[in-house]
Amino acid sequence: MRSTTQVTAEVYLYLLEHSMPADEVVAELERETWDALPDRAGMQVGGEQGRLLHLLVKLTGARSLLEIGTFTGMSSLWMARALPEDGHLLCLDVNEEWTDIARRYWERAGIADRIDLEIGPALDTLRAMAPEPMFDLAFIDADKENYPAYLDEVVPRLHPGGLLVADNVLWSGRVVDGGDETDATEAIRRFNRIVVDHPDLEAVVLPISDGMTLARRKI
Repeated sequence: MRSTTQVTAEVYLYLLEHSMPADEVVAELERETWDALPDRAGMQVGGEQGRLLHLLVKLTGARSLLEIGTFTGMSSLWMARALPEDGHLLCLDVNEEWTDIARRYWERAGIADRIDLEIGPALDTLRAMAPEPMFDLAFIDADKENYPAYLDEVVPRLHPGGLLVADNVLWSGRVVDGGDETDATEAIRRFNRIVVDHPDLEAVVLPISDGMTLARRKI
């Protein structure tokens, strides 16, 4: 069986050096997140993930985006910068302390006018929306226990041909640890099963960072 190249620290630095460069706004957001929230900073998307999200928005021609789980704004920063001027990103999060950092960097990057932030449980916000296609791309990176429920709410709201992206789908390898029956791990396993069996989706799991799923809604 063919395996994926092990990404050592040296290999990781190499791949970043050979990808599109990040500017000072991205670098400062990363530093501030680690300084202000050292115990939580690992929740921030990695450099390769941000670049991938940026390219996916451009490659799909997405104009309307949804993000579930914003944290300090790294993924939203990369995605919103890829939007056309009339594009829009809706961010859902529950934590104002974290998203206050995000807001400052959106302003610095000149993209705040493309982003709306709703504070509150994402499921409540989604369920209050009309159950009809409204998003070209959705990114899920929030509380793992609700991943299956998020999927149920997001898929009907994706345009045909729209893209769903989900982070942490390998869950540090715990998805294949038969002794791990914690709620979060079981939810990720259930999410992964639902995606691959979903009649309206075609999907691939990529071994990027903690695992990312790309799933296209069939036309």
